[in-house]
Amino acid sequence: MEPVIVVGAGPVGLALALALTRHDVPCVVLDEGSWKDEERLARTAVLRADTANWLEQLTGVVLSAPTDAPGAAPTRAEPRAPGSRAAARTALPAASPVTQGDAPAAGTRWSGWRLTRRKQTVRHVVFGEGGVAAGGARSRAGEPFAAPSHLPQHALVVALRRALVGSPLVTLVADSRVVALEQDADGVTVRTRGAGGNWWRGSHVVGCDGARSTVRKLIGVRFPGRSGLERHAVAALRAELPHPGEALLHRSPPWRGASPEIAARPLPDGVWRLDWLLPAEGDLVTPDALVARVRETLAGWCGGGTPPYELLDTGVYTVHHRLARSWRVERAFLAGDAAHLVGAVGTQGLDEGLRDVRNLAWKLAAAVHDEAGPALLDSYQAERLGAVAARLRAADQSLPILRGGGLLRELVPGTARGHESLLSDAHLGDGPLGAPPSYARSPLAPRVTDTAVAVGTAPGAPVADVLAMGEDGAPTPLSARLGHGAFLVLLIAPGTGVWDARHWRTAGIMPRLAAAVDALPCRAELLVAEGYPGAAAHTVLLVRPDGHLVTALHGVQPAALYGAADAAFGGAGSPADPANGRSEAAHDRLRATEDDAYGDDPDGAYGAEPGGAYGDDAGPGDVFHDDAGPRPGSGAGSGSGSDAYRDGGTEASYGSRTDDAPSHGARTPPALGPAAHEQPPAPRRGESSAREGAASGARADTETRRLTTRPGSE
Repeated sequence: MEPVIVVGAGPVGLALALALTRHDVPCVVLDEGSWKDEERLARTAVLRADTANWLEQLTGVVLSAPTDAPGAAPTRAEPRAPGSRAAARTALPAASPVTQGDAPAAGTRWSGWRLTRRKQTVRHVVFGEGGVAAGGARSRAGEPFAAPSHLPQHALVVALRRALVGSPLVTLVADSRVVALEQDADGVTVRTRGAGGNWWRGSHVVGCDGARSTVRKLIGVRFPGRSGLERHAVAALRAELPHPGEALLHRSPPWRGASPEIAARPLPDGVWRLDWLLPAEGDLVTPDALVARVRETLAGWCGGGTPPYELLDTGVYTVHHRLARSWRVERAFLAGDAAHLVGAVGTQGLDEGLRDVRNLAWKLAAAVHDEAGPALLDSYQAERLGAVAARLRAADQSLPILRGGGLLRELVPGTARGHESLLSDAHLGDGPLGAPPSYARSPLAPRVTDTAVAVGTAPGAPVADVLAMGEDGAPTPLSARLGHGAFLVLLIAPGTGVWDARHWRTAGIMPRLAAAVDALPCRAELLVAEGYPGAAAHTVLLVRPDGHLVTALHGVQPAALYGAADAAFGGAGSPADPANGRSEAAHDRLRATEDDAYGDDPDGAYGAEPGGAYGDDAGPGDVFHDDAGPRPGSGAGSGSGSDAYRDGGTEASYGSRTDDAPSHGARTPPALGPAAHEQPPAPRRGESSAREGAASGARADTETRRLTTRPGSE
């Protein structure tokens, strides 16, 4: 079996490699860096609760702890899925390049989130036991909010590297710069230069190599978008602040000269990351100016006097929004920052990149094992590009409202409350700005039939994490059963808690259901649960390996269950099979969406017409075409420095390359455009996707400067 080649060893690339090993797929991870990157406490990531839980199960490490727990090194998570496959791990040598620069810092789960305007707290969400919101705070979907996790990106990278080292399925190669990529009918060939230079052969290649992606250039995919949407100054410091463990978003602070918006997020050991929103076009932030901001902010929050503090790290970054025109070209894929840049108004780019991994890993594994139907790999672009495009569109539409002048707020009653609702969505993970994506209009969605029933989760949405019991008799969260490539068939049967695990497959309707599950065209695991939101007794739920609901049926319906499973697996069964009802429909749906790739997008915000921010004919001034750097008047900083943030969000700097320009391998244009989604997705088929040129002379479009203030100095 040929390996999957993953280019880029940031969080997204490492997570993809680790997820593929869970499916018994060999991987080669190529990275330009030497893996001796230093710890940066000003470079952190906020992960939604479901993403953080998935990462902990993937790595076997507790990455975030309640904020009342003292900071400590990441510890091994308790296994939650008995019998699950796990890659072998070996002890690392003390001077291993994989672990050099290790930091004994895990992340934290917020104990609360507070939104303040001037001196008034306008919203306060407290996360109680288990990280679940107390006091009835619920999302639009009716679910209680779950505490996000906040952790240094370096700690996440180290945890992923540790999980990979020792696996016989993974080859980690540092100091290897990709310079050529060729595709044929049987696989891909990648050429690298550097200390690890070589020719590499694989079944597929995935570019997780950041915003200046070489893979994206080599496959000729454009990367348009908006530049300089927001600028932020960042400081990581140790201090005693009010409301320990709670994240804070402070709008219009009452002291003179304050930033219009300040965010504070806790880390272990009394460390905080503070972000100040800066003018889009302003002077450079000097060390003295940043220290002044720190002092005035701490004094404003602590009653007038600046408390003792230790300044640990600083930086400045600019947020850009970009979206790759295509995420798949034959056997080459894009993920993370190579495919999209997200980050304004509290949206989280790394969280979106890890969702790319969850969506792609099981599909790619099925293709490598020759199990996938023809529509399965196509669905990655249709689902993820559409979801990220919707997030970008929502953020773009929110920016003029949130960053506009104060006159509108004074003249229109309720405008401030609308601002607070938008910000709450982005920071708590709700609404278009933050809610987990739903793939209801995916090409993998089965045909709607009269046999389907409604439950508390809509088809295509992530399932609730209820306790379920398998053949082993152990009740575990449903999420612990995911991630191993198998679909889940969940029977809702009240009273199963008292069943004898040795006999439960022979009780009631279980024999018929077990036979139907065994006959499915894909691997599936049969589970039972006491209950599920909105589901009646004897309801059967079919869940994808990435945790999204396919359908819900009442009772045992073998033909309907088979058809839904075959649809969700890309139509792997025979098109002539009446129980299938899907393979031809999948391609019909994909072909139809080539002529209407943007779905329900009446404003044309993501189309190719003039003014479309992510189209080839977007208006001048605030739009980047390809990777051509900031245009005059765009408000983007010039950027400098050597710290590569890779897939960790928009905080990135990319050094220029002056030799070994990448060469393009022979290939044909992408065969399929994206499918219609309930969010507006991708480019229309046949639109221009001219090559972006060589990687030499790459210009930095993201402003990231490491300020030289020493810890504690003023």
